[in-house]
Amino acid sequence: MFLVACHGFEIVGLPDTSIREAKERVKTAIKNSGYELQSRKIVVNLAPADTRKEGSFFDLPIAIGVLNCTEYLEKEQLKNIAFIGELSLDGKINKVDGVLPMCIEAKKLGIETIVVPKENAKEACVVEGIEVLGAESLNQVVNYLNSKVTIPTYKTDIKSLFSKQNKYSLNFSEVKGQENIKRALEIAASGGHNCLLIRVAPVLGKTMMARRIPSILPDLSFEEALETTKIHSIAGILTKQTPLITVRPFRAPHHTVSPSSLVGGGRIPKPGEISLAHNGVLFLDELPEFNKSTLEVMRAPIEDGIVNISRVNASLTYPCNFMLVASMNPCPCGFYGSPDKECKCSPQSIQKYMGRISGPLLDRIDIQVEVTPVKYEKLQNSNKTETSEQIKERVNKARQIQLERYKDLDIYSNSQLTPKLIEKYCKLDSKSKKILQKAFEKLGLSARAHGRILKVARTIADLEEKENIELTHISEAIQYRNLDKKY
Repeated sequence: MFLVACHGFEIVGLPDTSIREAKERVKTAIKNSGYELQSRKIVVNLAPADTRKEGSFFDLPIAIGVLNCTEYLEKEQLKNIAFIGELSLDGKINKVDGVLPMCIEAKKLGIETIVVPKENAKEACVVEGIEVLGAESLNQVVNYLNSKVTIPTYKTDIKSLFSKQNKYSLNFSEVKGQENIKRALEIAASGGHNCLLIRVAPVLGKTMMARRIPSILPDLSFEEALETTKIHSIAGILTKQTPLITVRPFRAPHHTVSPSSLVGGGRIPKPGEISLAHNGVLFLDELPEFNKSTLEVMRAPIEDGIVNISRVNASLTYPCNFMLVASMNPCPCGFYGSPDKECKCSPQSIQKYMGRISGPLLDRIDIQVEVTPVKYEKLQNSNKTETSEQIKERVNKARQIQLERYKDLDIYSNSQLTPKLIEKYCKLDSKSKKILQKAFEKLGLSARAHGRILKVARTIADLEEKENIELTHISEAIQYRNLDKKY
């Protein structure tokens, strides 16, 4: 039986509450793992001392450090090895959040082997070039370091994980009619544009179509999948069945969501919905029903693709490069502009309802299109409609054109064009300039909306594999500013 001295136990180096409580978990876990504690003071120093530490994953490394100081561990085994895990009182190693980014950082630091909780092993082994050991208990780790037992090494086949990425249960072939909406969503997916669906009369289908958008988006690359998985790992929503996210996320928060839940925050800042939708789709149904202050906090992240969360203890930055898809009624009753039923709302109530969404936020939405009710004949039409695979083929071609065009820049889609790049890549002929000028004067467009139209026109031209923007492209792009034209 090994003896571990423990008269006093102190942890220094700006630990949070979960780490300060680790001394009790570690002492009890060591004792219940078969090691008798004797009287001596132990001080655990978490360096650097001026950086705040938080999280229960320090338990296992603290326990190994304590046992190492007793000289009962083979020091040769402790070279280039890292430990992550929370200890229960009986010495079992429990699952923790954020293992994937920690493994990536360990690899960068030259760590060759990392011991993680068994439940986190599949997630950790996504990182290539580092040996991942999935441990179940403190006793198992100690015996491994003393060369008495082996701990299973985990590996994963990245290709097999990516083979599942095209298996969507939802398909655009199930959507009858709404060809104009499908066209708008195809353009949005091709250029990564934000899109607003305006329902003229309460109709079925806008949520149905929104949920099918990921099925026509380009496949995730390994780098994108790794970045997306890191965010979900930090948020603690990664499952054992999904060690690597290989399909684009689709997030649809309820309109009662708080600002911190949407953009991220909390005492220990966690990623919000906009970061969980990174490289995917954020769907906001019934946009005017969201709290106005909640929507306003999205304005900067939509433009920058990142969100900065500042707290007294730390300042964190999470990526949030997502495609925003929103839906709304044009008035409280939902029938304003309907050809079939009269709207009973007063002009003041319509204005108040529309005023819940600020102009600057609407300016950041490239495509605004009306969703009208589907006629009965189209619902009963047995003709086959386009599948997601067919639409996705065109989307991929358009995205490939953009990737080639912007290969020397730090962007990959038309939606990311800056004003300077718009001037370079969205040149118009004289006829196109005239029609855009007329639309600008008649609709009272802002400078930002002017740029959005040019970006959408550039995407339409890419879908038709045209080098330059033509009159038909700019005309169609102007048609996707319904709020400016009608409301």
